[in-house]
Amino acid sequence: MHNTAFLQDLAVVMMVAGLVTVSFHFLKLPVVLGYILAGVLIGPHPLPGLNFLPIPRITDQENIQTLSELGVVFLLFALGLEFNFRKIRQIGVTAFIVAPLETGLMFFAGYQIGQLFGWSTMDSVYLGGILMISSTTIIAKTLADQHKTKEKFADVIYGILIAEDIIAILLIASFSVTGRFEMGHVLATVAKLAVFMVTTVVLGLLAVPKFIEFVGKFRSDETLLITVLGLCFSLAMLAVKLEYSVALGSFVMGALIAEAPEIRRIERMITPLRSLFSAVFFVAIGLLIDPKVLGQYAGPVAVISVVLIAGKILACSFGSFVAGYGKDTSLRVGLGLAQIGEFSFIIAALGNNLGVTSHFLYPIAVSVSAITSLVTPFLIQHADQLIAMHDRLAPRSLLDYQRDYTDWIHRLRVSKMTSAPRRLIRKLLLQLGVNVALISGIFLGALLADRIAEHWLRALPEWAGGRRTVLWFAAVLCSLPVFIATLLKMRAFSMLLSELTVRERAGVLNPAAMRALVANTTLFTGIIGLALLLLLLSSALLPSWEIFLVLLGLAALLAVLLRTFFIRIYNHKINSCRKLCVNCIFILPKNIFSVENITNRIYYFNRGLYVWRNVLKGKDVCGRIRKNY
Repeated sequence: MHNTAFLQDLAVVMMVAGLVTVSFHFLKLPVVLGYILAGVLIGPHPLPGLNFLPIPRITDQENIQTLSELGVVFLLFALGLEFNFRKIRQIGVTAFIVAPLETGLMFFAGYQIGQLFGWSTMDSVYLGGILMISSTTIIAKTLADQHKTKEKFADVIYGILIAEDIIAILLIASFSVTGRFEMGHVLATVAKLAVFMVTTVVLGLLAVPKFIEFVGKFRSDETLLITVLGLCFSLAMLAVKLEYSVALGSFVMGALIAEAPEIRRIERMITPLRSLFSAVFFVAIGLLIDPKVLGQYAGPVAVISVVLIAGKILACSFGSFVAGYGKDTSLRVGLGLAQIGEFSFIIAALGNNLGVTSHFLYPIAVSVSAITSLVTPFLIQHADQLIAMHDRLAPRSLLDYQRDYTDWIHRLRVSKMTSAPRRLIRKLLLQLGVNVALISGIFLGALLADRIAEHWLRALPEWAGGRRTVLWFAAVLCSLPVFIATLLKMRAFSMLLSELTVRERAGVLNPAAMRALVANTTLFTGIIGLALLLLLLSSALLPSWEIFLVLLGLAALLAVLLRTFFIRIYNHKINSCRKLCVNCIFILPKNIFSVENITNRIYYFNRGLYVWRNVLKGKDVCGRIRKNY
């Protein structure tokens, strides 16, 4: 009887999906929204006023869950087929600049919106995760319908989506065990996930493509299709047994099969299945929506939608611009990514299934996705008008800045920098990375202290923000020396980069102004990234906005008044580490007792320290470097 009920429910889903896809194609609306609306109509929560309609309804929650998981497996498997490991190198630096910036900003915005509405911590965390990832399905469908898949901005969008998919899979894996996002749990999960991913990917790359190639020699589409689906469900089941989600296993297997020579045949055979189970997945999303709950949270839906669209346009456009794309391409990228979709549904469904989020979060996520998905085609279609509006309203100085920076990035890509400046830049980046890691460690320590708080911390008065405010401010004070040093090194790095890349030559009308433009842009981008990282790390400890602004102003005042003292503390610790590094120099060469080898290493080490000290003082040593190299 249960099997008959499941087949009946599946038949109802497919009937309404067929009607919807014809109707929405005729109306030229996103079919995904039609699937969700169809799910609402046949779901256990009917729309008010439509109870009299003789519509067959699906009320069995177990069947709804089964349909949803089937859709997730095929949807993520198909996305994995479009993702192969070579694309990580092809998408370049742009995707890994834009994606962390955008996802970090949207996670923080979602968390703060949840806290602003008085929701629980887990509701706020899941809302942040829901707002992070744009919809590959909706974007691909919109670009295909408007015949813009071959344009330059579309390639940038696809690269960012790949990086977002990686972040989403890591986030889903972190949530999938207990549904919670505690720092200790996340670190343990990431460590286990790293072992699982490395083992699966390495062994999979060695075995899966060759096995698929062997099966493909039979020249049987049926054999190849069944083999591929067997591998997909096998790894999905293994992921579940290891307490991860089916989404992780199906996505990874799709990426592994994408390396096989028969990938074109496989994609051709999987496309109908993907269309079938994508429809099932999105209809199952609609089955979980309660319109009454949705009406109660119309305000939060409107606020979240506005913040999502504005935040994604701003973050993606800025990140693409910093990566070197012109303002027109960057704005088109931001307009194209201003929505959420399938990964957001999966994250929302995960929290709902694990029972760690409230009942209202899922319909809110679907509603925000519906609104932003309706807006996306219009944003992409009217991108030229929006860019023209930007050109009319933007100050002339901003337009000149955008043009000059884009020209500098283009010249930098075609020019060749010698190896010595590259090594110096790499050393500065390494030092910045070490400082950022130290700051992160301090805030992670504060989070750990919050979990094992002593009684005197718990007894702090609420008007002061409680123990979390004290821990956050203590982390800020402890990180001030490193933070000040990081800002100084960012400034030095931006000056060095501008000096090494902007030279006196034809095509550069005002080299001094161009150097200032490059230095300020680099410094501004670094400060934004660092501030966003600190906000993300301390989001669980942040006090109310009033106390936050007061304490932040106090910290800034201390940084200005005690700047020399903090720098002295930092330099003292760095000198201790430097002595250790000097002692380690003699371990690295093969000729460990070679006087010439040791002398050369000490010379270059001291020379690097000399250059670094002068750069920090603001002296122009870059001209000498260019003359010598």
